[in-house]
Amino acid sequence: MDPGYFSAFAALAGSTIGALTTLGASWLTQREQLRTQQLTHDIERREDLYKDFIEEASKVYVDAIEREPAEVTDASKMVRLYALISRMRVLSSSPIIEHADHVVRTIIDTYLRPKMTLRDVSEMLKTSAFVDPLRDFSEACREELLKIVVRPRARASSLARRAEKASNRGTTPRF
Repeated sequence: MDPGYFSAFAALAGSTIGALTTLGASWLTQREQLRTQQLTHDIERREDLYKDFIEEASKVYVDAIEREPAEVTDASKMVRLYALISRMRVLSSSPIIEHADHVVRTIIDTYLRPKMTLRDVSEMLKTSAFVDPLRDFSEACREELLKIVVRPRARASSLARRAEKASNRGTTPRF
């Protein structure tokens, strides 16, 4: 074989390998950027949904505290809460939905109790007898959002550990 052909083939092979490496690196970078954007969008949607639920539930809960049971004739205030819970059923885990349902049940129970004055609420706060219906819901939301953020990082480090172990053994990693 002519040495000129060998040099040409070597150059062609080097160029091909370089192009494939660049293509692969670009593809992986784009894939990771897309995944990050999707994750960010998902977190923002959930945060907005949880914020809207907390704000609406707070308003309705205060209304429930301030009214006598006989004064409650309009259940339309609960419609937005149920609509938000239905949206959560699409995006959120079961614990979030259970906590949201519990918040609504607490609000309904509060509507059925006698009206509370500001003094009553103050006394209940001093004795820790006041029920914060949103505390458990808020904590569950925080935990879920943290899991969403931590999960992709944990998966990436898990894959890296498996690849490292496989390279130490001299085998191909299986993902």
